[in-house]
Amino acid sequence: MTHPPAAPLMHHTVDGPEDAPPLLLGPSLGASLAVWDPQLPALTRQFRVVRWDLPGHGGTPTDVLGPAPAPTTTVPELARLVLDLADSLGIGRFAYAGVSLGGAVGAWIAAHHPERIASLALVCSAARFGEPAGWRERAALVREAGVGPVAETSASRWFTPAFAHSPEATAMIDALRDSVAPAGYAACCDALAAYDLRDDLARITAPTLVVAGRADPATPPARSRELTDGIPDASLVELSAAAHLAGVERPAPVLAALLGHLAAHPDDGPAAPAPGVPDSDDRSRHAAGTAVRRAVLGDAHVDRSLARTSALTEVFQDFLTRYAWGEIWTRPGLSRRTRSCITLTALVAGGHHDELAMHLEAALRNGLTPQEIQEVLLQSAVYCGVPAANAAFALADRVVAAHLADPAPHRAEGTEK
Repeated sequence: MTHPPAAPLMHHTVDGPEDAPPLLLGPSLGASLAVWDPQLPALTRQFRVVRWDLPGHGGTPTDVLGPAPAPTTTVPELARLVLDLADSLGIGRFAYAGVSLGGAVGAWIAAHHPERIASLALVCSAARFGEPAGWRERAALVREAGVGPVAETSASRWFTPAFAHSPEATAMIDALRDSVAPAGYAACCDALAAYDLRDDLARITAPTLVVAGRADPATPPARSRELTDGIPDASLVELSAAAHLAGVERPAPVLAALLGHLAAHPDDGPAAPAPGVPDSDDRSRHAAGTAVRRAVLGDAHVDRSLARTSALTEVFQDFLTRYAWGEIWTRPGLSRRTRSCITLTALVAGGHHDELAMHLEAALRNGLTPQEIQEVLLQSAVYCGVPAANAAFALADRVVAAHLADPAPHRAEGTEK
């Protein structure tokens, strides 16, 4: 059942194929829909992506909440605005991902309107965002002094010290200072003060992914674990070197986690069959495998592999996509980071250096740090042999150095598995 649309609607953008499965993306307090810019190109390859702005943020006027001189709002009211937006676009059921307050909006919809949510991803979010008094104090400060004082301290909440002065971080802080209305920001603080979904988490039936930044002071990993423990069958991904706006600071691991989750839980019918894929189950595995394959290995590598496909190798490419990526890498029993560790060890043991180079790059994309890769290779030295590890360390040294100099995923070629 849908709701009659309210006027005016929240500002939003729609990208991607009109007939693709819909995906709604919610932003964090203080950020516009641009917080999802790093993930947008990859997501629009497979989804009709709808991004929206909070009241008083980006292009949404504060008066979307009504004409009151000092408007206030709640998470249920924000959820109603999101459902109104979906209704206006003819979207009944959709996948949803949200950051912080945007995640809270999606979680509330999933708990109270489960028929609308096909799958849910909560990025640096919580079932309760701390004591209400702190949010009320911040709302009062912003109503009195504007968003300037909040902007001065947001970098330390949003980003790790190593990233806080990057161009991307500076752009986010400038946007907070220049394009967020104090009344809208304060109203959203009111929503966070009143929000407590802890008793309703068990009502969420949608497949749920929770993503946490290990260095997030605003929603520490303990709050992400509370979500994961409370939502039936939810899965958790924790990212190192990431604070509150993890998708800005660590865009590739967030995208990889999101694509894998969405691929493992498709809502609409499977994609068009690939050559040699005979039935609906195989088509579904092929679609899921393609998404995860691209997330782990990168679009450039997968595009090269497909371009080299011949009549002889076509069946093998299909086998890899459906079985290795669509059945194994999509399984929920192990995190993608753990699967990378296992894969690196197996490739060291087998001496498969071309594939090792490719999967070293993939491991970095999956969130492993150079120090964690070092530990995997040391462990491999004990159980696979020193000569094998010696070659692996030399290869890893080159791959990690190239990655640190230029994180773009374009180096490791490899024969894919």
